[in-house]
Amino acid sequence: MNILLLLVGKSEAAYLIEGVAIFEKRLKHYINYQTIVIPALKNTKNFSADDFKNKEGEELVKHFAKADYIVLLDENGKTFKSKDFANFLQKQMNSGIKNLMFVVGGAFGFSEKVYNEADMKLSLSDLTFSHQMIRLFFTEQLYRAFTIIKNEPYHNE
Repeated sequence: MNILLLLVGKSEAAYLIEGVAIFEKRLKHYINYQTIVIPALKNTKNFSADDFKNKEGEELVKHFAKADYIVLLDENGKTFKSKDFANFLQKQMNSGIKNLMFVVGGAFGFSEKVYNEADMKLSLSDLTFSHQMIRLFFTEQLYRAFTIIKNEPYHNE
């Protein structure tokens, strides 16, 4: 199985770039992992929030394949404890899917088209985080899940 993280726009904060890179490097030990970054929209001065969501949504769905299992990182999604998230990942690996794709939308969230294409919504917290911070939190949790699956000492409980 491959795990893909699909993002809108590049991170510009050095501490986020560095933190994400640390966990992405660690993840390569466990799974085929790839980050796909869709460029931020240009010429958006007169865009409404819905315009942003719809244009970003058009770009996101171009990366979806019918056989992919699409998980949106969304504030209204299902929440997991770390061990339960590890169990979810193990179940997906056992199911035989080729690509498990996690999607981080832009600042205004997802369009209806993206929601309609998704298989699941996942929330990392009841708190609200920027779409930039979610990248770091998600890659850390993904790494944590694989250490749980492999019974390695990173996760303490």
